[in-house]
Amino acid sequence: MSKNLVIVESPAKAKTIEKFLGKDYTVKSSFGHIRDIPKKGMNIDIENGFVPTYEISPDKKKTIAELRKLAKEADVWLASDEDREGEAIAWHLAQALKLDLKKTKRIVFHEITKPAIENAIKNPRTVDINLVDAQQARRVLDRLVGYELSPVLWKKVRTGLSAGRVQSVAVRLIVEREREIRDFEPEITYKVTAEFNVGDDVVLKAELADKLPDVAAAEAFLTDCIGAEFKVGAITKKPGSRNPSAPFTTSTLQQEASRRLGFGVKQTMTLAQRLYEAGHITYMRTDSTILSGLAINAAKEFILGNYGEQYHQVRQFKTKNSSAQEAHEAIRPTNFQAADLGEDGSQKKLYNLIRQRALASQMAPAQIERTEITIGISSRKESLLAKGEVLTFDGFLKVYGGGKDDTLLPPLEQGQTLPLNIMRATESFSRGPARYSEATLVKKLEEQGIGRPSTYASTISTIQTRGYIEKADLEGKEREITELALDNTAQSPAVTNTKTKVITGADKAKLLPTGIAEVTTDFLAKHFPNIVDYEFTARVEADFDKIAEGKEAWNKSIADFYKDFRPLVDASADISRQEVSQARLIGNDPKSGKPIFARFGRYGPMLQRGETEDEAKPDFAPLPAETTIDTVKLEEALEMFKLPRVVGQTDDGKDIKANIGRFGPYIQIDKTYVSIKPLDPHKITLDEAKQLYAEKLEKDANKYIAEFDSGIKIVNGPYGPYVTDGKKNAKIPKDTDPKTIDEAAAKKLIDAAPAKKKFVRRRAVSK
Repeated sequence: MSKNLVIVESPAKAKTIEKFLGKDYTVKSSFGHIRDIPKKGMNIDIENGFVPTYEISPDKKKTIAELRKLAKEADVWLASDEDREGEAIAWHLAQALKLDLKKTKRIVFHEITKPAIENAIKNPRTVDINLVDAQQARRVLDRLVGYELSPVLWKKVRTGLSAGRVQSVAVRLIVEREREIRDFEPEITYKVTAEFNVGDDVVLKAELADKLPDVAAAEAFLTDCIGAEFKVGAITKKPGSRNPSAPFTTSTLQQEASRRLGFGVKQTMTLAQRLYEAGHITYMRTDSTILSGLAINAAKEFILGNYGEQYHQVRQFKTKNSSAQEAHEAIRPTNFQAADLGEDGSQKKLYNLIRQRALASQMAPAQIERTEITIGISSRKESLLAKGEVLTFDGFLKVYGGGKDDTLLPPLEQGQTLPLNIMRATESFSRGPARYSEATLVKKLEEQGIGRPSTYASTISTIQTRGYIEKADLEGKEREITELALDNTAQSPAVTNTKTKVITGADKAKLLPTGIAEVTTDFLAKHFPNIVDYEFTARVEADFDKIAEGKEAWNKSIADFYKDFRPLVDASADISRQEVSQARLIGNDPKSGKPIFARFGRYGPMLQRGETEDEAKPDFAPLPAETTIDTVKLEEALEMFKLPRVVGQTDDGKDIKANIGRFGPYIQIDKTYVSIKPLDPHKITLDEAKQLYAEKLEKDANKYIAEFDSGIKIVNGPYGPYVTDGKKNAKIPKDTDPKTIDEAAAKKLIDAAPAKKKFVRRRAVSK
């Protein structure tokens, strides 16, 4: 038996560390958190200092039993991560294993390398209770908000919703941005560009510095340029430089991995965790941009050896956030000499991004020569401007690319006359606010001081899972633009006017709020303003920092919050569901005279014709696509009440009805429903409907590969064939042809399959 027991969070981390320690050390994993507040019930003693009740997670009891046995015969070293979360894991382990906190060794390291582990062993400390309290304060506050506010949302808005201190603010940001976009009125201007022939088939492109306000001004400008003389005015050359960015923090890694690699925030953090546990990079949860002296020297050695002295420049970036929570070094490789580390392509891409960014931070600036040429117009006071940019020394761009392509300008002399080929004035529309992507949402949350970068991945995942936010590709809209042109090479130059259709607003992987997000945000902003207040949420984070520094008691911070929060929960009992539904009268049905409302219902935004108090029940219809409660118009609503529409009959005389439901447009024949996305139920033809129905029948007919008397079936599922008895599903081995499986073999697969997990819907607590 080893004399020392080292406990870490993950098996991968344990495996890596074990390679660096001798036979006197046994390294075991706790497999993450081993204790938490029970899911059922509040489990916070509000009357006695907000002390939480903890329990060992059911799936960790076997792990704890094994660790307790090992701990009785060895000195214990708690080696969880060096942030607040890791400190809390160490404390919970000490509690569960009944260790003496004053005697139990706590070691930390920001990279899993032999020197770092050996140095940690030489310099142990005890568990930092201030860091534990900061994490406990966050956990208790989030439990109070979630447990007391979520049932309010279930009663007043919709069952199954959740609220959270950070997630609700993130949703509010996305909702408000969508409303800004909705309210944005684009400004129309005209951009003037020109192309000049400077000989030898070389074309010089230039443009008017200021855009023109309208089509009349644009036409007047181009008309004045008919027969005008264009001469080269001032030629200015200015040296410039571009400096590298700091090495990655958690937040900037998430943003850059999204921009350059197309990785989602959650994917980035999962890959980074694996790289860290394998010993390839330093700890990936950090607000610091500082590199250690060892890292700076290692980067220098690599740069001098591979690129030369002119490429090297020592830099130490100042960290904006001096929070005591995070590690004290930026994310970097543990070995600058090693490239392409990682178990798969995605890990290798992220590793190389981290390595290149850290190397670039210690490299010389890129040197640029910028050239500007002004071109005078004999008939106008304005000038055109041609710009060029040439990279004269690549510097850090040799490692961390992304520099602009050179824009070379032809050699010209001051006073030289330039023959005009063509001049255009193109209608353009000012851009409204951009929708958030995962990366830009992370940037905004960090700027506002909301939450912690280490929690952003789970926050963004939660608001999508809960149905508040959808990540979608935007197809864009067709827009007609005007383009004026003066072709100076024509025999009789004149200004022409043409109309062109372009697609605007197309984008990828943007975060869009659902109807429930808007209703919930408005409800919280009105009745629980602190929960979605940006400054308040940032102040809470600052309070956690004070707790971590030992400057404030954690339960005092919670008490200060709760004394204002609880009265709002009590007052919410008097809020009517009608108020929450945000019913908006959009007009009256011209046939029946009944009022038509746009409102929020059980399954989201909807239309209602008639009053709930009327003797006859109101009619309901979904909102038209691309409209909201605030924007839908009466004529659009009237079209929706024409549904369901009878498209025609099947060959055997059954009605085919087209409609829109919770999951989009569909057709219905008897009890069979067929999605018709992206077709419009108002316009789908009988032939289209019949074809979709036939495809559905064929798919259903091929659904069952085999059916046995025992009730077991072999099914063609969306993810491949499987065996089911209605209660349990069993995978079919890849090397097995499902058509060859008999009843006995199918039963054997069912018996070996794990039972289905039961889904339990949480219900609101009556108070």
